[in-house]
Amino acid sequence: MDLARASQSVNQVRKLLRAERQSGFAFDIPPRRRLELYRRGFLSASGVLYDFESNDPADYLTDYQRFVATKRINGHWNASIDNKLAFHWMLGEFPAHRPVVYGLLTNGRFHAFDPAAGRAALTDGGLGLERPSEAATGKPTERPIDWVDDTLSEGDRLVLKWFRGGGGNTVHFLERADGEYLFDGVPTVESVLGEMLADLEDYLVCKFVEQADYADELLADTANTIRVLTMYDHLAGEAFIPMAIHRIGTRDSAPVDNFSSGGLSAPIDRETGRLGTAAEYPRHGTVGWHETHPETGARIEGTSIPGWEEIRDRLLEIAETFSFAPYIGWDLVVTGEGEFRIIGANSYPDVASLQVHRPLLTDARTRRFYRDHGVV
Repeated sequence: MDLARASQSVNQVRKLLRAERQSGFAFDIPPRRRLELYRRGFLSASGVLYDFESNDPADYLTDYQRFVATKRINGHWNASIDNKLAFHWMLGEFPAHRPVVYGLLTNGRFHAFDPAAGRAALTDGGLGLERPSEAATGKPTERPIDWVDDTLSEGDRLVLKWFRGGGGNTVHFLERADGEYLFDGVPTVESVLGEMLADLEDYLVCKFVEQADYADELLADTANTIRVLTMYDHLAGEAFIPMAIHRIGTRDSAPVDNFSSGGLSAPIDRETGRLGTAAEYPRHGTVGWHETHPETGARIEGTSIPGWEEIRDRLLEIAETFSFAPYIGWDLVVTGEGEFRIIGANSYPDVASLQVHRPLLTDARTRRFYRDHGVV
């Protein structure tokens, strides 16, 4: 193992241990059982999330494998996938499936992007970004609050997200409603908002993506996204989907829909696009299961994603153009029948919200992919 790979492994083990410190001891698990989970490579949360009584633990991708081994699959392309701005520009070939990014907040300034620019030069080391010229952007940099005042109209919404990171912890929402600004739903006077925006470092400013009616009916307070895991099968020369889930927000998770923040995870039938029973993160010691939304009463189980076949097939086409990065977790917002926007991606996606429904390694093709990449 070379030094760079060894350093990466050590760093990922630290993240694994940090995850256990942050959430593991919230679960009432006997010490002996907890040590057994550690020995098998699982965090404490997995001992509650996964059905080890009905399924063989060996059929689950372990937390150690996810944190340490899957991180190696995409090699140096990890940096480009996990950098939200870089990945946005990598999707330049698919403008209909990426959101609008207006610019970047950094050093107390708003830096505008030229919508006609956003080109990317791919190199052996990853992504080389071409910076638009000052002439192309007109006004390349200004105070964030000045840009917001000039741009945000009544009823408009923006998404502010840190250029790295996931889990919804570094995402904010800004809108103008009834003549005032709302920052994460809280009325905020202009002077305070200006200070808050100036303090955001390396945050992308994006147009809010409006979700389709079916997703709005589940819960209108959050963007209810789809997480699709894709793998590229080098033998078959094609991408495939081992599992996909629909995240659904709750009032606890709002304004995001993340599973570990209190959102729901419903499995998607990969052939039909029909949702199954939704799982709720076991904050009180056991996984909750819901056929309907616990707050809105909207039907979850049996709900079909409009135009799922078109969405699935188009995403697979996109994944195949990224065959050099064979392992990606995609985050989609369905905007209409057969239409979607890719709002994010992850190079070594969390699998808890997937495997709460079934273990990944029971599928032979999925197991072979992980084996071929040295994960299992």
